[in-house]
Amino acid sequence: MASNGFRSAVDVGEALALLADLGSDAQVLAGGTDLLVQHNAGAPLAPVLVHIERVDSIRGVTANGSVSIGACTTHLDLRTDPEVRARLPALRDAARTVGGWQTQAVGTIAGNVCNASPAADLMPPLLVSDAIVEVARKGERRSVAIGDFVVGRRSTVLADDEMVLGFSAEPVDAGCGEAYVKLGLRSAMEVAIAGVAVRLRFDDHGGVSEARVAAGAVAPVPYRVGEAERALVGSHLEAEAVQEAARLVQQSASPIDDARSSAAYRLAALPAIVERAIADAATRARRGAGEGVSS
Repeated sequence: MASNGFRSAVDVGEALALLADLGSDAQVLAGGTDLLVQHNAGAPLAPVLVHIERVDSIRGVTANGSVSIGACTTHLDLRTDPEVRARLPALRDAARTVGGWQTQAVGTIAGNVCNASPAADLMPPLLVSDAIVEVARKGERRSVAIGDFVVGRRSTVLADDEMVLGFSAEPVDAGCGEAYVKLGLRSAMEVAIAGVAVRLRFDDHGGVSEARVAAGAVAPVPYRVGEAERALVGSHLEAEAVQEAARLVQQSASPIDDARSSAAYRLAALPAIVERAIADAATRARRGAGEGVSS
């Protein structure tokens, strides 16, 4: 992992100052799980790596209305944190599937999102929670909707002198449930062949009053599927409504052939993944949002 320099920031201010000074010559490093894989595959590193893993102020989860998650919060933190379990169960589902425990212990939420992989597991749950990305440069901060943050494969709206500080996500509450279902070669520890997150809210009569559906690994970027959401709203999850939502997700997809799967297989598998995610979200809404479902 050769580079011309390695700078370890002790706080956010120092990290932002380094990025302001170095611009395109700098690259932010946290857990490094994606960066190392890409470098080993031949991708070049920036001349200077700005290491932020030890910046404690941007690690951890707090809940006060919305759920705030620091950029350096690891996948292991996400899968074990009680606030995430209770308030963002689909995000916990996704964190449990990202690699083995070694990767989960060091890989971070910001790394998973900023890597901008079409198959990023945390993206569909963040999309259905209407997450906001908190971005900073020296002397300035801004907020970006998660749906606007990733603009293409390996591409985000971050400028060279900016870094992600954290995320703010809308939690589930009474009458609401969500789930993330992933298809991989071994279900977990593998990059997703396809992944779907669903959040459902039910009215007092058992009807769906709000639906959010997001898909990953089946298009250049993870995305919300508005047509499928509208197909579920007003239903009582009758078979016809669920099947129509699944069909619409399949119709919206534009997958590719790659080493993990053919585009045809991804398309064929999508309806079953959507239907399971809907069923799991509904089960959690009935049991209480933070309760588990069989997996």
